[in-house]
Amino acid sequence: MSYKRYWIALFVVIVASFIVLGGEGRKLITQAPPLPDVYTTDGQLLFTGSSITDGQGVWQSIGGQEIGTVWGHGAYVAPDWTADWLHRESELLLNLWAVRDGAPNFAALSLDQQAILKARLIRTIRTNTYDASQNRVVIDADRAAAFRQLSTYYANVFANGRADYAIPHGALTNVAKQQELGAFFWWTAWAAGTERPGSTTTYTNNWPHEPLIANGPTPGAVLWSVLSFVGLLAGIGGLVWWYASQEKVVMHGPYPATDPFLEHRATPSQRATIKFFIVAIILWGLQIMMGILTAHYGVEGNSFYGFPLDRYLPYAITRTWHLQLAIFWIATSWLATGLYVGPAVSGHEPKYQRLGVNVLFGALVLVVGGSLAGEWLGIQQRLGNLWFWFGSQGYEYVDLGRFWQILLFIGLVLWLVLMVAALKPALVRKSEDQPLLILFLISSIAIPLFYAAGLMYGQRSHLVTAEYWRWWVVHLWVEGFFEVFATVVIGFLFTRLKLIEIRTATKAALFSTSIFLSGGIIGTFHHLYFSGATPAVIGLGAIFSAFEVVPLTLIGYEAWENLRIAQPTTKSPWIANYRWPIYFFVAVAFWNLVGAGLFGFLINPPISLYYVQGLNLTPLHGHTALFGVYGMLGLGLTLFCLRTLLPGRPWKQGTLKASFWCLNIGLSFMALLSMLPIGLLQAWASIQYGTWYARSAQFMQSGSMQTLRWMRVPGDILFSIGAVLFAWFILGLLTGHSYVDSDSSHKNHLREPAEAKEFAGR
Repeated sequence: MSYKRYWIALFVVIVASFIVLGGEGRKLITQAPPLPDVYTTDGQLLFTGSSITDGQGVWQSIGGQEIGTVWGHGAYVAPDWTADWLHRESELLLNLWAVRDGAPNFAALSLDQQAILKARLIRTIRTNTYDASQNRVVIDADRAAAFRQLSTYYANVFANGRADYAIPHGALTNVAKQQELGAFFWWTAWAAGTERPGSTTTYTNNWPHEPLIANGPTPGAVLWSVLSFVGLLAGIGGLVWWYASQEKVVMHGPYPATDPFLEHRATPSQRATIKFFIVAIILWGLQIMMGILTAHYGVEGNSFYGFPLDRYLPYAITRTWHLQLAIFWIATSWLATGLYVGPAVSGHEPKYQRLGVNVLFGALVLVVGGSLAGEWLGIQQRLGNLWFWFGSQGYEYVDLGRFWQILLFIGLVLWLVLMVAALKPALVRKSEDQPLLILFLISSIAIPLFYAAGLMYGQRSHLVTAEYWRWWVVHLWVEGFFEVFATVVIGFLFTRLKLIEIRTATKAALFSTSIFLSGGIIGTFHHLYFSGATPAVIGLGAIFSAFEVVPLTLIGYEAWENLRIAQPTTKSPWIANYRWPIYFFVAVAFWNLVGAGLFGFLINPPISLYYVQGLNLTPLHGHTALFGVYGMLGLGLTLFCLRTLLPGRPWKQGTLKASFWCLNIGLSFMALLSMLPIGLLQAWASIQYGTWYARSAQFMQSGSMQTLRWMRVPGDILFSIGAVLFAWFILGLLTGHSYVDSDSSHKNHLREPAEAKEFAGR
């Protein structure tokens, strides 16, 4: 069968998409908000552009995006510092002017008097006084006074702590650094409030919503949102039309009478991958613990049921670890699957492959342990100027210090070398599965390649530059090529079990990869609508983000096919042994539709994201997509590989069944009982009053919001029970208590080969 047209389509999609992503990215970085020296009208220097960069470093070193948000990116307990500063500065100016006019405060003025002062405020804040020839911004004495007052306020917040924001006492006590942090916060608010030269919108496309300075959605945000809805409908219609025109291929049956893996002897390197899966489960457990602590900080702020936890594990650390552990354990399970599949595909065990796998495992332990320890030391301000290299970079999902980041990249390169060594014999020989192998190799190369994007910015890089490259890692690496890799791996596993024909798997993998990447690559821009980006980013991000949802239209078909595959027949009873690994793949399809599709598109159109960026609808999407899709996939791949390592011994499936339903029902409860209603109420508050209010302690600490936070408990408990049951089942595969006894095994007409017995005894 020829796949030429599929390869051409994939090549065109990738090349064209990266030309657009790179070209617009260059404009985004070169036209980013300037870092000016700031003077008063009487010539007094308030602070320099270098102080702004230094302040950005201070913010990063104490947790950065893990302690409140800037431009809407980060954690959700503390305020968005951009919106908070902008609103507080606006209120200070209005009250100052009202007092000069003889009133006790702004609220005491008549409506006509208030309207005059609001117009003055809009003119004062939105007028851009930047002089590019001198790299200078000039502000009047009133704004300078407001700057000094707010700098003192924020210095107090970080020095003395504030429970409402989950900021511990002593988070930042250095006076010079406090002043630099104030300069950085001022700059983020200045960029959000002042208009671009030659434009009527701000550097952040009028984000955040702030009625006091007339920050509202741009016409482009509204127009492109409408067009994205139309594009989504057109894409769905086109995909369904194409699918209906295709000749239907039977993807299942008749299946082999016995498990094809019964004759498979696990190689030394494949057996060495078991410890990767065990470590992944341990890291998952730690991530859940950090998630519980992080969620609880939203209720108590500085303690855990009265225990002063913030003295030892402040919110910024628990949230950093929660996100980093998620990346670590999911990536570990996927990479281990690749190491297992390589020899299984080629039937070849390269020399020193087991040694390479063990060295990679040692590197994994070093990077995980070292980076977590460094993040604790860095956020606690115990690394001095080495925080960027060995502590926390302060950017969400790529928090680990640059030294650990480089080591992780080297580890990924080593993993790629091991993958190529194992796959080489199969790649060079002409066979029916060669096209799928080539796609497998391409996706394997992309994993270290796109993680390297996280090395494209430095300690003093502009925030816009860091944001652009950071989303290459988060969106393209995690959500893009890792998903392509996983799709191909699942196809290989099913073809090796002879449950799907190689032609069908290859065609499906090439087609789905092309469709997914056609929206996914340029769709990266939807993360950058309001991060100092040019207006063109809104249009591109809106349209292509909508296209990302299009392939999910047929997700029900994928889930249904997987369910049919998982059903044993009288002639193939062995399929029952793979039921629960396949069911986890079914859960992936479900959460892909709900978490990535519905909840993703709920926030992705520009008009939606304008009001909800930085609110709890974002973690709603994050939890249901990151764990629901990638986490469930990691667990499914773990079970599949462990199943094929000992194919002749049937499992006791009761524990696994209970785990599966507890995880899925628990995640549903988390989303529907807590995160979704909190996010919707915040969205209402943001639309009605402004972004600052939706993130304020006044709103977030209200009785109804506290009740909704506590509503996470049922889901958290169920989810945790599911995780414990899963870990208990995996432990049972090592001790033997998760296997059916030998008598039952004989009753099921399943045999245990000698090599499986030997392996089980190790």
